[in-house]
Amino acid sequence: MVTSNKSILELFQFDKCDVPKLIELSASVGWDYDEKEIGTVLSSGKIFGHKNAEGEIVSSSAIIPYDTSLASIGMVIVNKNFRGMGLGKKVTKECIESVSKETSIMLIATEEGTPLYEKMGFHTVGFVHKYLCDNYQIDTAPLINSHISIEEFSEIDFEKLLKLDEGAFGDKRTHFLRNRIKQSEKCLVVKDKIGTIVGYGLSILGPINLILGPIVAPDFQSASVLIDKLSSKHQGKLRIDVPSGNIEFMVFLEKKGFVNVSQPPIMVINSVNMPSRNNTLFGIAAQIFG
Repeated sequence: MVTSNKSILELFQFDKCDVPKLIELSASVGWDYDEKEIGTVLSSGKIFGHKNAEGEIVSSSAIIPYDTSLASIGMVIVNKNFRGMGLGKKVTKECIESVSKETSIMLIATEEGTPLYEKMGFHTVGFVHKYLCDNYQIDTAPLINSHISIEEFSEIDFEKLLKLDEGAFGDKRTHFLRNRIKQSEKCLVVKDKIGTIVGYGLSILGPINLILGPIVAPDFQSASVLIDKLSSKHQGKLRIDVPSGNIEFMVFLEKKGFVNVSQPPIMVINSVNMPSRNNTLFGIAAQIFG
């Protein structure tokens, strides 16, 4: 019966009705996508994948196009019973073909996925460091930086955050950032002594971890204060994905109880390099969003 079902696979673009089965597919490989996370993906981009004859989702891949010349691919999953059939390549190709040929596309690869992406023409341009924390270490004296203040986000701050994010990430991402802020548990802004917004940070409550990111700041000290404000009252597990090069910030995280569990590669196609960034990105939004 399974063999005949394998020959009847259709490629779809998914919508909100498919969210429960996408969550099931995610859980089958140990990933923790929930309704809110997939909702943000769908409202910011597109998800493609295969269904079998029973309507079960057996593969997925998502692409999030940003405002000008960059897109990010993620959520590339194939049900273990349907591997070896080229489904991962097909859904990734569908994502690539959904945007213009001038669009640079990035992804953060799993160990298993890297050979597939290399065959498709992606090449490694950097790494992120996945940090997990079971118990955030709170200092007896709160972390203070006298040069900055941390405040709650207000809607009037959005355009400033968008500009800061563009410099940090390498492209403007209006729809995604607006959707991510709506999804966030907390959104904090960093202001300098004269009240100018110079950074921001989000926390996203998932089913397993409180995800910290994006974290955009002028220096690692400001990024550290942001992390402290976002994390100190959370009872539970935390996660942050840190771009390579932020050594002092990673030392701070490790002192706070974070453990570096993997260093997945950042890969790109239709471009030689990563988009130009200004070294203010201390934590990415999530691996799917680049």
